[in-house]
Amino acid sequence: MSQSIAVNPDRLLPGDPGTRRIARDLFQRVKDLPIISPHGHVDAAVIEHNTPFPDPAVLLVSPDHYVTRLIHSAGVDQNLLRPQAGSHGNPGAAPDSRTVWREFCKAWPLFEGTASGYWLRNQFQSVFGLHSEPSATEPDASFDAISARLQEPGFRPRQLFKDFNIEVLATTDDPLDDLASHKAIAGDPTFHGRVLPTFRPDQYLNIAHPEWAGNVERLIAAAGDGGTGYAGYLTALENRRQYFIEHGAVSADHGVRTPRTLKLEAADAARLFDRARAGQASAADREDFEAHMMYLMARMSVADGLVMTIHPGSYRNHHEPTFNTFGADSGHDIPFAIDYTESIRPVLQDFGNAKDFHLVLFTMDETVFSRELAPLAGFYPAVYLGAPWWFLDAPDAMLRFRSAVTETAGFSRSSGFIDDTRAFCSIPARHDASRRIEASFLARLVAEHRVSEDRAHELIVDLVDGSPRRVFKL
Repeated sequence: MSQSIAVNPDRLLPGDPGTRRIARDLFQRVKDLPIISPHGHVDAAVIEHNTPFPDPAVLLVSPDHYVTRLIHSAGVDQNLLRPQAGSHGNPGAAPDSRTVWREFCKAWPLFEGTASGYWLRNQFQSVFGLHSEPSATEPDASFDAISARLQEPGFRPRQLFKDFNIEVLATTDDPLDDLASHKAIAGDPTFHGRVLPTFRPDQYLNIAHPEWAGNVERLIAAAGDGGTGYAGYLTALENRRQYFIEHGAVSADHGVRTPRTLKLEAADAARLFDRARAGQASAADREDFEAHMMYLMARMSVADGLVMTIHPGSYRNHHEPTFNTFGADSGHDIPFAIDYTESIRPVLQDFGNAKDFHLVLFTMDETVFSRELAPLAGFYPAVYLGAPWWFLDAPDAMLRFRSAVTETAGFSRSSGFIDDTRAFCSIPARHDASRRIEASFLARLVAEHRVSEDRAHELIVDLVDGSPRRVFKL
């Protein structure tokens, strides 16, 4: 097995020696700052119970759609990549974890130049102590080495939370979650750090969701204060938001198809709601209702102070046969073009200047960074630029983001890095990559005499540490 390039201290830094020297100094300034992770998908119960990590394949391959999608693109049957595949309607087809790992090792050359390859290399070296590349000729060596590390008593989520220097970790949670794990963690004097819930109401707002009607019934019954219909529904959403705030939440996240918003009269919205519950809503009704609810989510954020984040632009479950076999998040969510300027205007007309309203706008369509998002953030006090997300959370894409938005919006309108990950062990690798990219971008500005070196040192600290604290009210 060849030595991993993840041990190179200059990874991701500029190739030009003079600019690289500046970037090294900037990176050194922030490399040991605590990790602030205000949006992600780690399960709080894993941290509460200090659950041991599973084997290498279940931890690093099968749940990571970045990994499985690329291997599948080379013609590999997805059944060979999921030890638990039988649970999604393909009984008896699941291989054992060692077989899955061997498929991954055979496919390792596919990851050259990808963000996944960078994160995995970093994890192998810095988290698991591997100094060589995965090898198709010796796959069991890396499987056994990682397995041994996973069995060490100290290799548990709570110790790693400390070792990774995580200060804040936000999860993503259903509005009716009792947040028991968050309460237990917050009340544990032996745990140092913050694990915050995030209000994620998508399946209660989107009429097209197959479980929308049942979810709404449960919501109103649990939190509607005895109200019924549309009024009880809104009351229940407000009450659950308040419950989340009482248990540490700082933001409400919205994974929507498009960022469209719409302001309706209450009577019109109620009629849409009633038609939907009766199963009579048209496609246009569904789009209008979700757009209106996004407007109301903004209004609620103005009232209760939760930061509003919007993650649009993903065509979910693009390949129906794969979805039917493996379920959601199985590698075939595909970005599409979106519009922000018109879509978000109803919200900004009423709340763009509202005191303490923070609206963080993400995109998978990077063409809107310079054309729409930077100008919006450069005018409206409420608007902040969400970090490059999903498909764009890669080194070159992060550099393109900085180049696209900075000349219009400056540095102060950024959210800070968002790792958006379910893979707990990848968190330090992702933040390390972001810090190196920020250092590289600022180093170029210093080398071109566009920013002084002293000012660049102040800026990188703010980008890494100040921005996420400020934007997410931490």
